[in-house]
Amino acid sequence: MISAMIGRQLLRGPGPGSISRKHVSFSASTRHNSYEDTISNLKIGKHTRVIFQGFTGRQATANAKESIEWGTNIVGGVTPGKNGEHLGLPVLPTVREAMEKLKPDATGIYVAAHQAPGAIEEAIEAEVPLVVAVAEHIPIHDMLRIHSMLRTQSKSRLVGANAPGIISAIGKCRIGFQPLPCFMPGRVGIAAKSGTLSYEAVASTTRAGLGQSLCIGMGGDVLAGTDFVDALNIFEHDDETEGIVLIGEIGGEAELEAAEWITDYRKRSPNPKPISALVGGIHAAPGKVMGHAGAFTLPGESDALTKIKHLEAAGVTVVNHPAKFGDAMKLLLGKSGRASTGAAASGLSERRSIHTMRRVRSTAKAFASSFGSTIQKRNLYIREDLALDLLREQGINASEYSGKGRKRMLAVAVDRANLSPCIIASPANNPGDPHAEAKKFAFDYQSGFDVSQVPAIAEHLQLGHSSKESLPKLINGLVDLYMKKEAFLLETMFVERLGDLKVVGARFGFDDAAYRSTRRQSDIHALRRIEDEDPQELDAEKDGIVYIKLPGGGYIGTLVNGAGLAMNTVDALADAGGEAANFLDTGGKATSETVKKSFEVILQDKRVKVIFVNIFGGLTLGDMIANGVLLAFKELEMRLPVVVRIRGTNEGEGQKIIAESGLPLHAYDDFEEAAAKAIELANKP
Repeated sequence: MISAMIGRQLLRGPGPGSISRKHVSFSASTRHNSYEDTISNLKIGKHTRVIFQGFTGRQATANAKESIEWGTNIVGGVTPGKNGEHLGLPVLPTVREAMEKLKPDATGIYVAAHQAPGAIEEAIEAEVPLVVAVAEHIPIHDMLRIHSMLRTQSKSRLVGANAPGIISAIGKCRIGFQPLPCFMPGRVGIAAKSGTLSYEAVASTTRAGLGQSLCIGMGGDVLAGTDFVDALNIFEHDDETEGIVLIGEIGGEAELEAAEWITDYRKRSPNPKPISALVGGIHAAPGKVMGHAGAFTLPGESDALTKIKHLEAAGVTVVNHPAKFGDAMKLLLGKSGRASTGAAASGLSERRSIHTMRRVRSTAKAFASSFGSTIQKRNLYIREDLALDLLREQGINASEYSGKGRKRMLAVAVDRANLSPCIIASPANNPGDPHAEAKKFAFDYQSGFDVSQVPAIAEHLQLGHSSKESLPKLINGLVDLYMKKEAFLLETMFVERLGDLKVVGARFGFDDAAYRSTRRQSDIHALRRIEDEDPQELDAEKDGIVYIKLPGGGYIGTLVNGAGLAMNTVDALADAGGEAANFLDTGGKATSETVKKSFEVILQDKRVKVIFVNIFGGLTLGDMIANGVLLAFKELEMRLPVVVRIRGTNEGEGQKIIAESGLPLHAYDDFEEAAAKAIELANKP
């Protein structure tokens, strides 16, 4: 069971260099109070007393009714300014009062993004052991401040934000919005960045008769309160977990840290629990955020293929589609000698056999790695000339590159491993890749940049003696702009010029959530130039659809619900020999109207010869998606063939609607069969 033996050494602090993580076992007498001591709070179950913040709201009410009926021990909730009852349970005005009277083990935060930071902070101050934040679009700098708080305490553990939550199938405890029909008590622990991919992994292990023990939604946020290593520490010591599934994607280094942990685990354990994984975003578009707030690559971060290679080297079985997790785990559990059936195994098996765990992957397209072309953006990226203007307002010498002087890279960005801001510096000795020698120098969000790090940064940049004195001014100017204007990345290229440092290139990304959720930074948001953006992407954005036109000659238009599943659909189509024309995420709560609008957007791309609808019904209902497809056919006078794959909630009803429509639609429940049909139709002359 989970005990005080769970631990991890996390090297943090103001010193330069990368973050090193490894497993450490320790006794109570040698432990130091830190955020790492809260890992055991993730072990929820029948014993867990749950409250909701925002309890009387519409979404919280609906979720609470479902969760209570399923078996979750919800003991009440909090709504500011209210005392009384709701759903027959107490409602209190503050979390502190709820903590004193209801003694909860966990809180689920069901408030809007602009209210979520305050709600999370209130829960931390009240020392609630587990805080689950599901809201999307919480501003990055609010989360940086929250993580700075978390590091100073050892009582509260955060799951999220931008996460589906955490759920114990065995303990019937749900804190989040996971689709309950997919779950079955069993033996597989799941940790995932993507909600929709995790639901499909859950359904796959359920169909395979394995079921799940504990499922932890890391979420797709830039800064996750709980990561893969935290989850692995829980699963290692959990007697109810026999096998482990990890679902990652581009952005950050969490998968590499997990691979390092797994390598160490397999060395120290005589019978390690088998682990299978998936990483989305192999064919991600350069310069784009792939749906999730955190699905973009900062300077020095690894791509999806590198993550896969590290996981495979650690002994992890990597699959290319979540529907394969059931058979993969069944095979791995059988080989390990561990239990291969769940606590409530039904004997169900997959409808279609899976022939391979993972195909040999084609090499991802090589993207140019010159300055400014490999950095993915979080929507609000401003023109270089406007970025240089902002630097000049800071008193920094900045102008276009004259062709003279060696360029070096200096940036202020989010350090996802350290959950803090950092300086990123590179001497840029390789002109083709200015990030090749990038090194991070982390600093605390509340304390600010520590000037004692300047000599180490100057040394890494290989600056001349006369230029070293100018470095603090440049760093302080960038840090000041980063903090005041809520940037997530301020990247510059500079040269040494007569003992001074002159910025000759700038790539600035600001957090659009600060404006969209709270209306902060309106002056920065006004710098957006929509004339520089793709008209189709802008058209989709108006309806809450994330559409990205992919480079190349792809003929298959994709329509998917959920960012992780949309990334995986592009990757899996490539593995099957096809090429997607676009990434399109209708959102986790797609409606018939958004499906119709998605068709309209895809049809504007003249390359598209077939549309592939890949839906896993978690929050989205299969029959509603099917009706959306029919609506699009009737109102748009469709001329292109459409392949529809519907699994999950109401999949039978959705498949029936498609099959009985009398329209030229091709319906499947198996991904490989659907992909093969889409590729066949795309290749027709």
